[in-house]
Amino acid sequence: MNLLHTDRLHLRPCQLEDLDILHELWCDADIRRFLFDDRQISREEAQSFIEASIASFRNHGYGIWLFFAQQNDQIAGFTGLLQFTETAPSLIFGVLPQFWGRGYATEATLGVLDHAFTDLGIKYIVADVDEPNDPSIRVLERIGMSQTKRAIVNEKPLLYYEIYAPSRGNGE
Repeated sequence: MNLLHTDRLHLRPCQLEDLDILHELWCDADIRRFLFDDRQISREEAQSFIEASIASFRNHGYGIWLFFAQQNDQIAGFTGLLQFTETAPSLIFGVLPQFWGRGYATEATLGVLDHAFTDLGIKYIVADVDEPNDPSIRVLERIGMSQTKRAIVNEKPLLYYEIYAPSRGNGE
């Protein structure tokens, strides 16, 4: 089932049974501010994201994982890879506000990157972030992503990042 574990978190792919909790999470004002440009998404739209993630796991081995703090099994956020373009999967993540500042986003995304590079053989991953979203920019930089460009999209400044699989020292 593509379960992932880090020192403090366990991650599992989201399922249709998670619709209520994910819709609530994605509608949280602090999450949707940058994830959905502060737009309240419908329950049907949340379901379509989950269905796309399930299909992505089936077709590519990655999608959206929910992550949980190991000490209490409470959902702390989500992270994952989605294929928005032909070139590379795109990293997304979000943490419930009550878990901010604990390093969970960094830890969870590093777990996903390790899985993508080591287990799936993905060569590189991209991400984009709204320029005012300093906490997410710090996460992207902490996990080793490099900014590649800046653009104005829908009248808002957007920063683009990428990271390449580490060299394995065997001529790859």
